[in-house]
Amino acid sequence: MQLKQSLEEKTCALDLLIQEHQAAKAELEQALAKLKVAEGENRNLIDRWMLEKMKDAERVNEANAMYEEMVLKLKASGVGGIQHNALQEADGIIRRSEVGYMDIVETPIPSTCRITIRSHDDGCGSIIFQHNTDKLISGGQDQTVKIWSAHTGALTTALQGCLGSVNDLAVTNDNKFVIAACSSSKLFVWEINGGRPRHTLTGHTKNVSSVDASWVKSCVLASSSNDHTIKIWDLQTGFCKRTIMSGSNPNSLAFIDGDILCSGHRDGNLRLWDIRSGKCTSQITAHLDVSFVCVSRSKNFVLTSGRDNVHNLFDVRTLEVCGIFKATGNRLVGSWGRPCISPDENCVAAGANDGSVYIWSRLRDGVPTILEGHSSSVVSSAWCGLGPLATADKNHIYIWT
Repeated sequence: MQLKQSLEEKTCALDLLIQEHQAAKAELEQALAKLKVAEGENRNLIDRWMLEKMKDAERVNEANAMYEEMVLKLKASGVGGIQHNALQEADGIIRRSEVGYMDIVETPIPSTCRITIRSHDDGCGSIIFQHNTDKLISGGQDQTVKIWSAHTGALTTALQGCLGSVNDLAVTNDNKFVIAACSSSKLFVWEINGGRPRHTLTGHTKNVSSVDASWVKSCVLASSSNDHTIKIWDLQTGFCKRTIMSGSNPNSLAFIDGDILCSGHRDGNLRLWDIRSGKCTSQITAHLDVSFVCVSRSKNFVLTSGRDNVHNLFDVRTLEVCGIFKATGNRLVGSWGRPCISPDENCVAAGANDGSVYIWSRLRDGVPTILEGHSSSVVSSAWCGLGPLATADKNHIYIWT
């Protein structure tokens, strides 16, 4: 009897120990779970802290670079030039003393065709103005590049040597070279003064659809092709420095600054590339098929056009759409529609397949201004920094004021 009672007591004590063990085990598991969460939060906190430190270091490096640049400018200007530079400062940056500085005044919306130029017999492919001049450059299917005076309409220079139709044109930021992107898979470079051929750039295997020169570095050039590549060129040597592969054909490209360029692709995306690494830094859907891109004078806006007959204006700083421009009659000329932004960045001009030119105001919503006069589809447009607007159809260029 006593043994039975002792066994029951020990059994009860064992059950109590088992329950206490299970409770302790549950508490341990909860503590381990909390520890794991705390460790994860600690890692995230360290990562965020390191990221902020990296950003702080980048800001310090930028500030040091700005300081060094300012010191060099002050040394170059001499003791007497310090006060002179201080009087010319605007928002902390010396602008008026910089090469190529121009006051940007409000651009009036043109209404009258002042000059008509018979340009290329077999069709005009692209037009572009030299920087800060009234010299207009055109390229055509007759395998020539021509330079005109937008003031008189006179032909000043004819550049020969192209193989294939001219699809696009670019001018270096120092106005020394003009570059033509051609259907022959090559790019041709001439000296503007004298018209002497400088380079023939080879490396693309298909039609070269677009070309642009860096706004910052006069010897850096970018081109896109139907071979799914973007190539970066050195104009000093004439060699390709980097080839960037793209899954979708890049139809058009433009530099935003010295090392960043944007491109519009057949899959409808606008992409930003760092040419130093060759990597895509940003991507955003713009249209069903992006046919053309261009960058505003301040580099703050990117204008895209698509086969959906819509022109979208993106803020480069946020990559958000800040303007949508379309009209019932404004239908692009296939992949040839090349709109432009006015020098003051307040207007967008685009040609249509019915020969009309549409001009929208970015700041005022409403009906666009329509210029009529072309007898065939308007394939390209360019706005001079000095005021006039140029538009081109198959055979003629109109200068509007």
